[in-house]
Amino acid sequence: MGDEIDRRYFDAEDFSRFRARLDQETELLSGVFAQGEFSQRGDVAGFELEAWLVDDKGDPIPENDRYLDVLNSPLVVPELATYNVELNGSPTALTGNVFSRLFDELSATWRSCEQAAEVTDCGLVMIGILPTVREEMLSSQYMSRMVRYHTLNDRVMALRDGRPLQLEIEGESALSTSHPDVMLEAATTSFQIHLQCKPERAVADFNASLVASAPTVAASANSPFLFGHALWDETRIPLFEQSVNVGERYPSRVSFGRGYVQESLLEIFVENQREHLILIPAVKDDPASKFSHVRFHNGTVWRWNRPLIGFDFDGQVHLRIEHRVVPAGPSIKDCIANAALYFGLVRGLGLGAQRIEDRLPFEVARDNFYTAARYGLNARVRWPVGGGMEEIGIRKLLVDELIPMARLGLQSEEIPDSEIDEYLELIAARVDKGQNGAAWQRRWVHLNGMDLHGLVQEYQSRQHEPVHTWSL
Repeated sequence: MGDEIDRRYFDAEDFSRFRARLDQETELLSGVFAQGEFSQRGDVAGFELEAWLVDDKGDPIPENDRYLDVLNSPLVVPELATYNVELNGSPTALTGNVFSRLFDELSATWRSCEQAAEVTDCGLVMIGILPTVREEMLSSQYMSRMVRYHTLNDRVMALRDGRPLQLEIEGESALSTSHPDVMLEAATTSFQIHLQCKPERAVADFNASLVASAPTVAASANSPFLFGHALWDETRIPLFEQSVNVGERYPSRVSFGRGYVQESLLEIFVENQREHLILIPAVKDDPASKFSHVRFHNGTVWRWNRPLIGFDFDGQVHLRIEHRVVPAGPSIKDCIANAALYFGLVRGLGLGAQRIEDRLPFEVARDNFYTAARYGLNARVRWPVGGGMEEIGIRKLLVDELIPMARLGLQSEEIPDSEIDEYLELIAARVDKGQNGAAWQRRWVHLNGMDLHGLVQEYQSRQHEPVHTWSL
């Protein structure tokens, strides 16, 4: 969905033309998979970080147009709501001092963003859900001017026959509301991690990404409050799934998926083609070899782990995985540590003699993910032990097995121990203290009451240091 479109409304002929192009390109993509014609330049890391613009009270400011004009950076672009911006990173090889490179680039972009924020009298907050956002702020009048967002809203609501979206989330104080548009999605801001795969490892990397989702979301959870309700540690997960619900007649556009990939990632693109309605039939003049319609359609299906088709600098087509489960923040160092945990787990899970998908049923990996999203570092998950499955606390699992596994995985990529230590030790410290972003926010509210503006101001003042160091 990253590409802008040139008009908002479409007719039946547009849908027919888009369908023909989508079918043609999916067939061509099948040949690329069959012939193994993907780029061999795998193990490349990247990211996207979404952030909030806020005023001095901690309320969101709908000023991303003015802000981005002042910033004038190709790396920073608008998001769905005028309250949000997205910072993009350059791809870099997953080897050597990779995390220092990612940290240095994101830090430099963030400093530029903060300088522009000072000029425009606003602040920046990287957090999964901004606690001060109110439901009435998430209306279509605050939608970014990008045409594609307005068309997306039109189509989702049309498929729902105009019925409002229903939001039901359990928690300490359950939330139940209805909303007239897709702007609820704008309340969810994330740190999306990208892994370009070597073709021969794409299936293993994707399935490992599914399994890694529970520990990464537990370690990184940073979204416990929405509209004054204390909900899941990572409330982004149920919120996003319900915010673009196209109705019971159609498959969900946001999900954990239906199963492990068996033979190739083509299975997911074919599933998109056959089972997901075309939302926006934006026909392009590009040659079929650019896969523009496959890629655009894929961009309207938001799996928590999403395969992507991209291109190297020399035009070779490549395969990439977008790991979408991790929230933004609390600090840049925390973001890169979350990436280190993810990359390490994907590689580490692939080092075993037996494939992880043969040891951990998909249904268990899926249940673990939602359990971890709800309870964060307090979650209990099921994990293969010997020939069976055992229930175990996620903190113990991380300490005893998963962080050491991630270390081995990163070492297999010839990343120096000093680099690994710097970032995985942040994860270990979080786990040891039981303090990720969600836990700190809950503890702050327990001590200070539901003063959400005070919470955001305190959070913002601390976001330059890793969250495990934050006192109360």
